Amino acid sequence: MKKLVVALAAVVTTAGVGVAGFLTRPAAGSPISHNVVVSPNPSDLTPRVQDGAVYKMLQLGGIMFAGGQFSSVKPYNNSGTIARNRLFGFNPLTGGLTGFKATFNSEVWALATDGRSLWVGGKFNSVNGFARTGVVKLNPYTGAVDPAFNARLTGSVTDMALVKGRLILGGTFSKKLIAVNPATGGDTGYLKLAITGAPGGSTAGQTKVFRFAVNPAGTRLAIVGTFTSVGGQPRRQAAMIHLGTSGTWTSGWYSTLFDNACWSATPTYTRDIDFSHDGTYFVIVTTGGTSPNNRNLLCDSASRWNTNDSRTTYPVWANYTGGDTLLSVQVTRAAVYVQGHQRWMNNPGGNNSPGPGAVSRPGIAALNPHSGLAYSWNPTKDRGIGGYDLLLTSTGLWVGSDTTHIGGEVHERLAFLPLP
Repeated sequence: MKKLVVALAAVVTTAGVGVAGFLTRPAAGSPISHNVVVSPNPSDLTPRVQDGAVYKMLQLGGIMFAGGQFSSVKPYNNSGTIARNRLFGFNPLTGGLTGFKATFNSEVWALATDGRSLWVGGKFNSVNGFARTGVVKLNPYTGAVDPAFNARLTGSVTDMALVKGRLILGGTFSKKLIAVNPATGGDTGYLKLAITGAPGGSTAGQTKVFRFAVNPAGTRLAIVGTFTSVGGQPRRQAAMIHLGTSGTWTSGWYSTLFDNACWSATPTYTRDIDFSHDGTYFVIVTTGGTSPNNRNLLCDSASRWNTNDSRTTYPVWANYTGGDTLLSVQVTRAAVYVQGHQRWMNNPGGNNSPGPGAVSRPGIAALNPHSGLAYSWNPTKDRGIGGYDLLLTSTGLWVGSDTTHIGGEVHERLAFLPLP
């Protein structure tokens, strides 16, 4: 899984409702994830991001970082505006900002840490006056640039993770996926798989790895983005890669459903991916447009896939919004949390309308991991464009987005839903 999860001894009690579209069986248990759904009542002690959007969050000990496209933040009590350029740190318990300060000339999309340093990825090419394209290494307490680290990329970084001593980066740069030395930024040569092509041609935009997830064992990397081939194997929009001791190779897993086009304006529509707590399955969320009662399309949906090396067709289950985008996903033992600008879930027959069995779940929802059905959990959230990140910690779920209301309260672009 791409984010920290810690188990608590409890039992899921929230009831599911509606129709998901596919059947499933329970996953194996594991003590490394929440066993309960988080509270729908947000904490009152979160900073207020004053403009733009939060695209990524990360916790390093007692500091929470939020990155994105913004210029100022207010404390939780709305007193005073503090200038922060696309990244800031704060105390997750009190909401107070730290002294960390760095200046980026464009968006922050990715964060990683080893507990001592902070790596930041995005669409920038300058940080604190240093020329750094796509990725930079910072002191997490001051924001100072580490001059020894320079990956010399040619494009943006939209996801990253430290895996067994290597910093894996995904984005639009020339290789699209690379493993670099965390100290120097030099290419380790570990990832040599060519990632090429663009579904739909020029209308798809740049070939890229947009988001990825690493399984708990650090042996699989599941990627989504704009591509048609991975390591010489046909793979459109989604693929899985084996992470071996000294090299990588393309897994046999693949679904031809990702070959199918949704709306012509979104020839590439996968948006986020996350592994389960035990690594036995992963969930992909998409945009793409309406596809009422068409099980051969995965437009505007969340879908669960078993982690194996077999070419497959249909997911274990799929839950459709009925025409609205899902942008982020976080899988726990208790729930699959999804976020976007959806109005409904359990809506396979909807066409920008509530079809049979649809339930209202504006902006955010929690799905039963085994059936895919939406739980009755329903904080409600402003829809906006949506939210690009959900972060699980030992105490609850952080929600980053471009909106200002959740749970009937004002929480500007950043909210925390604690464990009950």
